[in-house]
Amino acid sequence: MITDLPSGALTRIMRPTMLSALGVGAVAFAVALLVLNSTLGALGIALGVGVAILNVRVLGNGIVKVPTGEEPNSKVVRRLLRTHSAVRLAAITAVAIALTLLEPPLGIGMVVGLVVFQICFVANAGRAILHDGPTGAGQ
Repeated sequence: MITDLPSGALTRIMRPTMLSALGVGAVAFAVALLVLNSTLGALGIALGVGVAILNVRVLGNGIVKVPTGEEPNSKVVRRLLRTHSAVRLAAITAVAIALTLLEPPLGIGMVVGLVVFQICFVANAGRAILHDGPTGAGQ
């Protein structure tokens, strides 16, 4: 359904996603630090939100670098982007698992931070779809 959004919609979704993830992440950070008294958990939440934002920025930069001249083969471009995304996601997953095994509050906090970002992304994408419709009729 996200692929049905009009051109430029993903760009309009990402800014509010990052801002809302930072806001919700700050609240989760405060709860972990002040209510749960878990410094490592709070640090993990900040790390998770930061890594998720960095991942999206790297993805955006990869998309910008996609060759547009002389009709690039769309299958090759999609495969390249898919491979790079899979490698990044595998690395993020490996770090989260390693941190959870080595220092559980830090690893769980990182996973919470990643989840916070994803929930914010889904909420903002859903809002954009409801506002614009699947064909961009609200523009």
